[in-house]
Order: sequence, then C-alpha cells, then structure tokens
Amino acid sequence: MKKIIILGGGFAGVQSAIELQKKGIFDVTLVSDRDYLYLYPISIWVPVHIKEFEDVKVPLTKIQKKYPFKLIVDKVTEIHAAENKVVCTNQTLSYDYLVVAFGAEKMTHKGINNTLSICAKPEMALEIRNKIDELVQKGSGKIAIGFGGNPKDKSAVRGGPAFELMFNIHNHLKKKKIRKNFELTFFAPMEEPGARMGKASLAMLDKMFTKYNINKRFGKKIKEFVENGVIFEDDSKLDSDFIMFIAAGNGPEALKTSDLPLSDAGFIKIDNNGQVIGFSNVFAVGDIAALEGPEWIAKQGHIAELMARNAVYNISEIEKGSTKRKGYQEHLNILCVMDTGDGAAFVFRNGKKAFMIPLPIVGHWLKKGWGVYARLTKIGGFPRLPGM
Repeated sequence: MKKIIILGGGFAGVQSAIELQKKGIFDVTLVSDRDYLYLYPISIWVPVHIKEFEDVKVPLTKIQKKYPFKLIVDKVTEIHAAENKVVCTNQTLSYDYLVVAFGAEKMTHKGINNTLSICAKPEMALEIRNKIDELVQKGSGKIAIGFGGNPKDKSAVRGGPAFELMFNIHNHLKKKKIRKNFELTFFAPMEEPGARMGKASLAMLDKMFTKYNINKRFGKKIKEFVENGVIFEDDSKLDSDFIMFIAAGNGPEALKTSDLPLSDAGFIKIDNNGQVIGFSNVFAVGDIAALEGPEWIAKQGHIAELMARNAVYNISEIEKGSTKRKGYQEHLNILCVMDTGDGAAFVFRNGKKAFMIPLPIVGHWLKKGWGVYARLTKIGGFPRLPGM
C-alpha cells in the first residue's frame, strides 16, 4: 500500500484522512500538534458561556474509531519534499504522497501580546472568557474588537468571527442588563471591513452596528497595541479595557526551511488541482495553500474540506494512471451563518451573486445545529449531506 502522510489536524487535514480511509487502499497517517479537531466556527460561544471549551473539541481518537488512520501527535518543523521526508520534533517520517494541511500562522504586530484572538490557539477562547467575566463582574468597561489584513494575500483574512464575537458580547451584556455601562468598538485598518461579502452585506452590517450601538473605527492602519488600547498610524488612540484582535494569516515558520515553492505571503504554491508546483506527489489544501481567484476570495473551512476531497480524488486518479482531475477554483465562494447570539444572518457570495439574509432567532439555532452536525459527521455518527 502507498503511504500517505497528512500534516495537520484541522478541517482540511481531518477531511483528507477521512476520505483516504474511505478508499481503503492507502496506508494513511495523520500528524497533528494536538490530539483533537477544534471546531473554530462555534468557538465564538465559549467566551459568552453558550458553549464549554470541551464542546468545541472533537478528539481525533473518536474520528479514528470510524476511520482508522494512524495518528502521530507531534509538531512539524521541516519538509524536504525532494527527499519525501517530513521532520517533526520527535521523529522523521517518509512517504509516497504528502498532503500539507496544517494551516496558517498569524502575522505579528507591535504589542500583539496585549491582545487575545478567537482564531489563535484554542485555549485563548478561555482567556477571552475570563477577561469578559472580569469586566462583567466590574459592571462596566470598554471593549475593542477587530481584525487585520495581509497586503501580500487578501484571502488570508478572518473577519467573520470578529463580527460574531462582537454581536455575541453585546447580547451577553444585554441579558445581564449591563449593556448600557459598556462601550463597544469595532476597528479595522481597511475602509470597509466585510466588503468581500458584498455591498448588501456591508449595508446590513452597518445597520447592525447602529442598532447595537457599536462604535466604528475604520480605515486607519494599526501602529501598535498597548495595555489599555490601540494606537493608530496618526497616533490617535482607541482606549480599551480588553482587545480582541484577529491578525491576518501568513505562511508557517516550518515552510521557511522547507523546499516547497512559496508565495510572497509564505503560502504553498499550488495548481487548480491542489498539487504543489514542481512536485507530482505533494498536495497542499486549506489555509496553507496560496489560493488564486477573485478579489473577494476568502479562506474558509468548507473550501478547505472541498480541497481535501479533491486532493484525495486526484491522488486516486494518479494511482490509476488516469488524467482526470478535480479543481477548487470553480467552487470558490463565501458561505457562512454569522451568529449574533440571538439570531444570525446567512451570508453567501460567488462570482455571480452576493447576499445576506437576516435569520432572527432561528439562525442562532441553525448554527448550533451545524455544530452538532459537524461533530457527528466527523465521528461517523451522521451521514454527510451533499455540499455541506
């Protein structure tokens, strides 16, 4: 059996392992630096006590029971694709095929240690919860939430979770009848944060900011983060007792000492089929790949999983000697249910249309249902619905 190593235990890596095990003809090993899959889309509820931290984790051993791939918990430090080798902290692995899927790292900003992020290490969701709890106990405060971009790769932005967390905090404070004592501000260096979702979505977001009495600080580059606020390029300051900031992604450190072709932002260059440029047996899927497409393109979990399924299909076809291939570019879209804590909005955009549909009350339960669905489908407890 051909040996396939998958690097990364996120959506892209786990889906690759599942799909390969379904084929039943490969020796599959998943390498992850943690022993669980973290459901980032529902982690926004940990800080406001809607979900517990353990509810957002899916142990990889549970997924293994249904899809018995081999599991190695270790950190990747180097990739030597020309030699078919992967160097980890505790061992060196060889392979016939490699699927690189361990995601992006975050850009660093001056004073970033003065912020927390809902899209960073999973445990940080608990730190955010502790900060919010402290302010709730105090009874008043200033909270600043924002996200940044990467000028070298516009697809490496994560804005949705920042909007969701802000709206959820608003409702959390409202339920405790102390919202009037808090100043909430959303900040971003771009003029129109959320523009990639389309004009209709921008207009609706603006209405939501007004409705929820959330201040806006847009269009100014961030100079640095300090203990009690955000300093912008014109030396103006946004005072804050707590800052949640989602930095844009860039290429992982492990790629810098590897021999894979990289974009200016440090992501792996691939063709439409997910195959790494210059290597016939290496694929890159999910956030670690340098995606090509329209200006509004964004790296999302469902695109990562689609790329994973494509990679498995393409590897299988290569083994058959077939020239059939599946690509990701024709399927590019933005798709999310943006939760507000007491409702949600359904957001969609592709090359032909873009819209946002309000889903009061029911939208919140739809997203909760997706969280259950995501967990069950990963452990084989519920069949995967087409397109989801």
